[in-house]
Amino acid sequence: MADHALDRQLGDNGPLALSRAMPAGIGRWVRLRQAMAAYALCTPAVVLMVALLVGPILAVMALSLTDYQLGAKSLALIGFENYAQMFGDRVFWISLANTLIYVAIVVPGSVLLGLGVALLIEAGEGGKAFYRAVFFLPVMATLIAMAIVWEFMLHPQFGLVNLLLKLVGIAPQNWLTDGDLALYVLAAIGIWQAVGFNMVLFLAGIVSIPRFLYDAAEMDGVPSAWERFRLVTWPMLGPVTLFVVVITSIRSFQVFDTVHVLTKGGPNKATEVLLYTMYAEGFEFFRSGYAAAITVIFLAFVLLLTVVKIRFLDKKVHYQ
Repeated sequence: MADHALDRQLGDNGPLALSRAMPAGIGRWVRLRQAMAAYALCTPAVVLMVALLVGPILAVMALSLTDYQLGAKSLALIGFENYAQMFGDRVFWISLANTLIYVAIVVPGSVLLGLGVALLIEAGEGGKAFYRAVFFLPVMATLIAMAIVWEFMLHPQFGLVNLLLKLVGIAPQNWLTDGDLALYVLAAIGIWQAVGFNMVLFLAGIVSIPRFLYDAAEMDGVPSAWERFRLVTWPMLGPVTLFVVVITSIRSFQVFDTVHVLTKGGPNKATEVLLYTMYAEGFEFFRSGYAAAITVIFLAFVLLLTVVKIRFLDKKVHYQ
C-alpha cells in the first residue's frame, strides 16, 4: 500500500515503478545497489561512533578485568577482583555517597533557580540581554579558573565571603577545611555555575509557548500570574524541564574540577567524589585496572539515573 502511494507521488518515473517495470533480476540488482549506497553513506558515522564511543567503553570494561598498572609492560586477567575490592573499599562508598549528595543538591537547586531567573528576565520590560549575559557568564568561563577565584573568596582570613559576614556580625567560617561544610560549599558553586545554562534553556522554552494560551486563560478568568504559570507555563515547559533535569544530572555526576582545585577530596574524604577517586587511583596510585572498574560503575550509575529520570518524568511531560 505504501509503495503504491509512493508511486502515485513520484509518478510513472518513480524508482519503485521503474524497478517493477524491469525484469526481476535487474530490479533486485537495482535495489541491492541502492542498499549498498545507503550502507556506504552510513559507514563513516558508524565507524566514528564505534571508534569514539563504543570502542573506548569496551576497552575500559576489558581493562577493569585486569591488574594493569600505568606504565607496566604486562598485565594479567584477574576477573572481577577489582570490583570485589571496590565494593569492600570504604573510600569508594564515601565517594559514592558524596556524589549522590552533591547531585541531590545541585540538580533541584540549579533547575529551580534557572527557571526562576528565566521567568523574571522574560517578565521584565528592559535589560533582558544584559541580564542574560550576566547570568550566562559562569557557563562561558573556565571552571578551573573560576574555582581559583572561589578559593580566594572563601579564604578563612582575607576572603570576601568572610569579610561580608563580619560586616553583619557573623563569625567567619573555614569553608573548605571544615568537613561539615566543604561538600555543601562545592554544591553551592555547582549551582552557581549551572544556573545560567539552565536559564538559557528555559528561556527558549518560554519564548516558544503560544501567546494565545495566556489570552485564553485570561478570558477564562485566570488573572493571577501564579495560576497562569501553574496552568499554562509549567505544563508547556515539560519537554524542556525533562531535558534540563537529565543534562544537569549528568553534568553534576561529572563534578571534578572544583574538587581537584579547592579540596583535593578533603578534609578527611569529606568531598571525595567518584571522578576524583577514579583520577586518584589511575594517575596518583597508577592502578589503572582498579580505576577502570570505578569508571564502569560510574557509567552504570549515570546510565541508570538517566533512564529512571526519563521513564519517570516522561509520563508527566506534555508534548506540543
